[in-house]
Amino acid sequence: YGFINTCLKSLVVEKYGEETWEKLRLQAGVQDSFLTFEVYKDEITMQLLDKACKILGVPADMVLREFGEYFFEFCKRSGYDHMLRTLGGNLYEFIENLDALHSYLSLSYQANTEVLVLFVFPQEMNAPSFRVEKNEDGSMHLHYYSDRRGLCHIVPGIIGAAALDFFNIEISMEIVNQTEEEERTGKKEHIVFLVTQNPVFSYKERNKFSSSPQYLPNSEKQIENQLNKEDLEKAKNTIRDRGGSVYPVKKSHWKTIRGIITLGKGKLLRGFDPVYPKSLWIDTKTFCNGLPFHMVFDKELRVKQAGVSIQKIVPGLQTMGICLDHYFSIVHPEVPFTISSIQKFINSQFVFQTRREMMPESWKQRPMLELRGQMIWMESLQCMLYLCSPLLRTLHELEERQMHIADIAPHDVTRDLILLNQQRLAEMELSNQLERKKEELRILSKHLEEEKKKTEALLYAMLPQHVANQLKEGKRVEAGEFKECTILFSDVVTFTNICAQCEPIQIVLMLNSMYLRFDRLTTVHDVYKVETIGDAYMVVGGVPVPVSTHAERVANFALGMIIAAKGVQNPVSGNPIQIRVGIHTGPVLAGVVGEKMPRYCLFGDTVNIASRMESHGVPSKIHLSSSAYQCLKYKNFEMTERGEIEVKGKGKMHTYFLIRNKTATENEIMGRP
Repeated sequence: YGFINTCLKSLVVEKYGEETWEKLRLQAGVQDSFLTFEVYKDEITMQLLDKACKILGVPADMVLREFGEYFFEFCKRSGYDHMLRTLGGNLYEFIENLDALHSYLSLSYQANTEVLVLFVFPQEMNAPSFRVEKNEDGSMHLHYYSDRRGLCHIVPGIIGAAALDFFNIEISMEIVNQTEEEERTGKKEHIVFLVTQNPVFSYKERNKFSSSPQYLPNSEKQIENQLNKEDLEKAKNTIRDRGGSVYPVKKSHWKTIRGIITLGKGKLLRGFDPVYPKSLWIDTKTFCNGLPFHMVFDKELRVKQAGVSIQKIVPGLQTMGICLDHYFSIVHPEVPFTISSIQKFINSQFVFQTRREMMPESWKQRPMLELRGQMIWMESLQCMLYLCSPLLRTLHELEERQMHIADIAPHDVTRDLILLNQQRLAEMELSNQLERKKEELRILSKHLEEEKKKTEALLYAMLPQHVANQLKEGKRVEAGEFKECTILFSDVVTFTNICAQCEPIQIVLMLNSMYLRFDRLTTVHDVYKVETIGDAYMVVGGVPVPVSTHAERVANFALGMIIAAKGVQNPVSGNPIQIRVGIHTGPVLAGVVGEKMPRYCLFGDTVNIASRMESHGVPSKIHLSSSAYQCLKYKNFEMTERGEIEVKGKGKMHTYFLIRNKTATENEIMGRP
């Protein structure tokens, strides 16, 4: 499920940062987010792990172990803390009941999947199995079975984190054996871990764990050391209040407590011994009716006894002595149907499924019935007792098998689980729908943000950024006066003749090719493009943001324009086009004009003079006014005097030509690397 991949993402983001996750997912070729209850392919998770090892430069076993530790915390934060904490009173019981947890989760997730704890990387296969054995020296052997190879290093991470968090003990786990078992479904990896425990809890905390069988002391001296002195004093005071005597101080605390408890009723609490009747006070008929789903079979799998409900569903069981494996197959754990295999996994929950070919004709079209329960070996009878219940997740599954709640014994919590799970599945479906909607909104929001950026980029291309921002906020943009700026105009030589001899599309392609080159140069030299009208191109330096280098910027831009124009072909002659460029420096008034299609325009005589410099210019030359010349005079530019010329509407003016920048190379002018 997506729960696993979400956890992996959370680990990378929390410990290595968002950028690392983005790099990781791009290399792995996966999406950014995962739905909790959506099933994803194992390849996605394996690809993420593989890329994580390469990007982080960490061995796979360390990554898996760290993932295991983090996954445990992630499960706790996701609301599974109480479920995990109540699995067992000590580490042995915790591990022993992991398979039971998987069985429960399969009800909620409607599939035989591995969703939590050591149930990593779900797929349409079986959850891993665990079998734990106690050793005389206090250590344990943990047997781990999984269809997925190479993931065993997750186990020490999760088990170690659970041991420290729930039982306050540190453990070390090492692999002592690794094999593949053909007898299970396919080749199932079988890893044996040696688990050694090192208590790290304080003196007072020992009382918390001492009631667990794993921590029961072996001698009176050990028990004495574990007793809390405050509790002892309370016990003495209780006896004193009752009028009893307190034992002499010379006696050990253990003997004192033994005496105190003996004065009360019952036996020593720490040494509980069950009491059994001399004979079983229940008759056979009551037993088979009270436990309607149970079976007893011997070493040869011959049925000796069966509950009434299972007899009703599988009539063949009414013939005592028939072989159980003729009517049932073992679904979980995936072991051969033999007594020795069952005894090997006797602490696991067993799931049986009826064989279709052995069922009555009325059952042939229905889904097969599954039973889930516990195996108990009866040494005195050399028989196995299977206490079970129907494995049903919903009312729909109950109806499919044409069964009723009444078929299940009143004391069997399966009745309640079916009803509760029906409600839980509805809640999960609602949660899943909400999660999908949330993901859809996230994607829409992301697309909206992308479109917003495109719109802003288009707006900023039409208007100066600070002006555009003011307009977006609904503010009025006041016109501004700039005391000094440099304006440039350019046009294409003989543009009218070219238009007369070409198709309109050829003109459009020529101008577009030229303007793309000029637009790139505006970014290189940081000048503002005011507008284009036909073949005329207008830029300004020092507006809308005043800068002292406005003249140098426009001059370098003009030199770049002359070079760029040589790369644009005249559609008539096939030769490079020629442009005229005129530059003038002076004051202007700038502001936004219009509402429907607002434009940032410049006003003043400076604009007119700059336009006259262009119209009175020479092909492939940059024509400067005297004011522009004065701004560039001491700025490392080579310029030549043109002299006085008659300018329309202005009379005689002294002008110049800009030749080159003495210190900048052509690549620098063009912004090339």
